[in-house]
Amino acid sequence: MTKPISPLRQRMIDDMTMRNLSPSTHETYIRAVAQFSAFHRRSPDKLGVEHLREYHLHLVSRGLTANSICVKMGALRFFYGTTLRRPDIAGRIPMPRRTDHLPTVLAREEVEHLLNAVPDLKQRTALITIYSAGLRISEAIALTARDIDSARMVICVRQGKGRKDRYTVLSDQLLGILRDYWHRTRPSHWLFPGLKPSRPMAKRTLQLACRRAAEAAALSKSVTVHTLRHSFATHLLEQGVDIRVIQDLLGHRHIKSTVGYARVAINLIRQVRSPLEFLNMARTAPD
Repeated sequence: MTKPISPLRQRMIDDMTMRNLSPSTHETYIRAVAQFSAFHRRSPDKLGVEHLREYHLHLVSRGLTANSICVKMGALRFFYGTTLRRPDIAGRIPMPRRTDHLPTVLAREEVEHLLNAVPDLKQRTALITIYSAGLRISEAIALTARDIDSARMVICVRQGKGRKDRYTVLSDQLLGILRDYWHRTRPSHWLFPGLKPSRPMAKRTLQLACRRAAEAAALSKSVTVHTLRHSFATHLLEQGVDIRVIQDLLGHRHIKSTVGYARVAINLIRQVRSPLEFLNMARTAPD
């Protein structure tokens, strides 16, 4: 029997719905508030600033990353600030400084080895599509045949992150791969259907396929499906594609998110001449 939704949880769901937050955000925020409530064994509307402080320290003691804690604190800020209408509490919820790691990027040869190590046709085609078009995993599994516009050579990404539609590039090689895949599998609706044709492929299926392929290709880097999107953006930047074009292809709301790829564009870094090159220094230290 399904447990009934409490009026407080329903109010929070309604608040998120009115603000057009994505289903994944709904799930993340509801889970975060439920975990906070379970930790104190009390309804969250009965908890205050000191309870939030204690919970924050608990998360730190568990070894959660600052980024993970930020997500949970963001959910609690929404709950107190919007659902409970307690901005006095929401404004006192601390947000730890996010860590800023360099994204993992594969060299072109490594991408090729990874993709060739995927034995399953559907999974390999999905991963190729992600790299070729710079898609998020959720965007790739949501594709249908009508999203592939061969006349204009673009892929239409419908309701991506932030519930935004956008176009991204459709390469000649990918179009050929997709046509071959379609003729061999004839998917009825979803381009990459799951075990049940009425539903798209599960994210976990593609993540597992990517992890196994990385092991088979003997890649030393930590590789996820999202690594292919990072590699797409970095390789375009190294090719000289304007960063604002890359921003649009990726569907980034802020250019700051895209600029970060300049830190890992190795070919661009190699073109920079160190100021030492303009000095005449001896190769060995003086006696």
